[in-house]
Amino acid sequence: MADAQKLLIENDGAARTLRLNRPDSLNAFDNELLAALSRAVADAEKDKTVRCVVLTGAGRAFSSGQDLGAVAERYKTKEPIELGSHLRERYHPLITRLRTMEKPVIASVNGVAAGAGCSLALVCDIRIAAESASFIQAFVNVGLVPDTGSTFMLPRLIGVARAMEMAFTGRKLTASEALQIGLVNQVVPDDQLTAATKKLSDKLAGLPTRAIGLTKRAINASWRADIETQLDYEAMLQTTAGQTHDHREGVTAFLEKRTPKFTGE
Repeated sequence: MADAQKLLIENDGAARTLRLNRPDSLNAFDNELLAALSRAVADAEKDKTVRCVVLTGAGRAFSSGQDLGAVAERYKTKEPIELGSHLRERYHPLITRLRTMEKPVIASVNGVAAGAGCSLALVCDIRIAAESASFIQAFVNVGLVPDTGSTFMLPRLIGVARAMEMAFTGRKLTASEALQIGLVNQVVPDDQLTAATKKLSDKLAGLPTRAIGLTKRAINASWRADIETQLDYEAMLQTTAGQTHDHREGVTAFLEKRTPKFTGE
């Protein structure tokens, strides 16, 4: 399959969907798919017409994680396995960009999200899942440590005890269980996932993008700040937000008792 075909890019107004397209492998990551996704995320970040990004998968999976078949050759020798460089080169720039991109990112989880595929869903800002979706920290099943941001995101989303359980046992979490513990924001019937995702992405794409981006920046910063530092940071970001077109439009629309027309600027 050609590189471009492994990732489908779909535009719908100001929302852009990036669809992993290796359904025969449950959208497992090989180098070509990772490279294509990294480029597409970077392009979406730079494109001012894009005000919301959606990640999803083709077929019956979101992503089953790293394609072990693609790295099978290295296990045919007795040479030591060095995985860190692969993570640093292929995954870390992508995960960092998704976490810091100052646009809302939705994971539309249409099926299993396992290993690095689960990590990809976790690093998004909002997760909406089909009823048939599931989440698996599969790393322990092959003697590895959760990576691609899972050890960072999991305890912050669901607490340390539940994060330890998922990581230690590799147990599959159903969509309803994921909703109950706060791992996902919404669960919908399978045949309603596309419509529900569009409704959410349209809403987010129509809101003040700069304000959302600055809010994301503030929440990220709060994970390593004390209250005094965070208060100062909020004040600085609020100064920036207060000088945007959308802030003025929002206040003016409120005073004029009309619906605001935000532009993302």
